[in-house]
Amino acid sequence: MIGDRFRVTGRVAVITGAGRGIGAATAVALAQAGADVVISARTEDQLAAVAREVEAAGRRAVVVPADLSDPGAAAGLAAAAVEALGRLDIVVNNVGGALPRPFLATTPRHLENAFRFNVVVAHSLTQAAVPHLLASSADGGTGSVVSITSAVGRAAGRGYLAYGTAKAALAHYTRLAAADLAPRIRVNAIAVGAVATSALDIVLTDDTLRRQMERATPLGRIGDPADVAAAVVFLASPAGGYITGKIIEVDGGIDRPNLDLGIPDL
Repeated sequence: MIGDRFRVTGRVAVITGAGRGIGAATAVALAQAGADVVISARTEDQLAAVAREVEAAGRRAVVVPADLSDPGAAAGLAAAAVEALGRLDIVVNNVGGALPRPFLATTPRHLENAFRFNVVVAHSLTQAAVPHLLASSADGGTGSVVSITSAVGRAAGRGYLAYGTAKAALAHYTRLAAADLAPRIRVNAIAVGAVATSALDIVLTDDTLRRQMERATPLGRIGDPADVAAAVVFLASPAGGYITGKIIEVDGGIDRPNLDLGIPDL
């Protein structure tokens, strides 16, 4: 049955930034598709709430509070998964971000920090996971890495210099890592558009801003975390088993940022 190809029963996944938003939705979706999960973020209370949803789906959740801006902490999640759950099959690099800034206010340090948080952290966890993903592929499947990048990694808009550059780097990292790790580990990414998470609180609570963003989106709405989580399940499951090195765009159809930050000409 085709639905069986979207199952990840008995697999183990690590999800970073899993306390809320896309990470939380992804953890729950993978659990509903059959996986046990290791979830990590800074805030233990948020993780505990996500863990309860995972357990309600009949799967195990291991909570690892950590500051994932530290590449070492991220790398440690691979061993934590194997120690607690016996294997590791799926890595979801969701943690990342950078605040928007005008060009002249974006210092070299801002670029360095954005690259570290969005690319170096993802690489640290992925690299640490490789031996375990190879071991899990010995039963005939493939290990899977899915990273969350952004539409701003390909679409230019004012104010997104550090964030967009880092996300573009993560997208190409995905292609290069896929080449390095094929055929036993698949590496893909999802380029997301505007999604209703806490990062968009200022938009979600302002009807005028929200309508502007919706009008600038071909599908006429802001995305839901579940939209992204569904794509992660697809890429991590046997349904995505012939896909590697690809960036799947889950962005409502935009070809430019749909939030104008109002930064004037120099």
